[in-house]
Amino acid sequence: MSSNLETTPRAVVLVSGGLDSATTLAIARHSGFDCYALSFDYGQRHRHELEAAKRVCSTIGVSEHAVVPLDLRQFGGSALTSEIAVPKDRDEKTMSAGIPVTYVPARNTVFLSIALAWAEVLGAFDLFIGVNAVDYSGYPDCRPEFIDRFERLANVATKAGVEGAGLFQIHTPLILLKKTEIIAKGIELGVDFGLTHSCYDPFPDGTPCGHCDSCKLRLAGFAEAGLADPLVYAS
Repeated sequence: MSSNLETTPRAVVLVSGGLDSATTLAIARHSGFDCYALSFDYGQRHRHELEAAKRVCSTIGVSEHAVVPLDLRQFGGSALTSEIAVPKDRDEKTMSAGIPVTYVPARNTVFLSIALAWAEVLGAFDLFIGVNAVDYSGYPDCRPEFIDRFERLANVATKAGVEGAGLFQIHTPLILLKKTEIIAKGIELGVDFGLTHSCYDPFPDGTPCGHCDSCKLRLAGFAEAGLADPLVYAS
């Protein structure tokens, strides 16, 4: 990446602190972007991910890391933002059978909208998000169809888009990769997965449960890659 930030294209990268977003940030950096990381404190039960996001951003390197408070617990409707039990010990077939209770209503639509606003302020036309439509829990806002339509929206809903200052692009480098492929890519780019946090229902000290969908998919990915997950699980 050039050291001259005036000639380096800027990008807003959504960073949750998880394995996927850490890899996405590393890809954006490796692709030559000056990265502005965006995280959300939205009332999620797994707020430990925000500390992980700070660690990831500090290690990989960003020009700025903004953490936006956004209390989605006011609406609830998800096991991540209300007192609904997080599903445990489900196999992948069960995970993909329907949209799970860990789906947060319109979360990626809200997050990308705020990322788009910041991008317009920064003069950036590239947004990165680590959505995945393969090894995931069937979330509707992780599908290519959603990303395609949001990208169209971005280019008709902004001053920069309407005036032709540039063309907004939503980058989803992981969207068609299996978890083991994401892990391999992260390792190739030097991501320290020991800094990340993926658990939906961690213990008070942040220890991952090892039984929620996110933990199960993560562990399966490392196992398939023939690697040990650097995180220490409760069981």
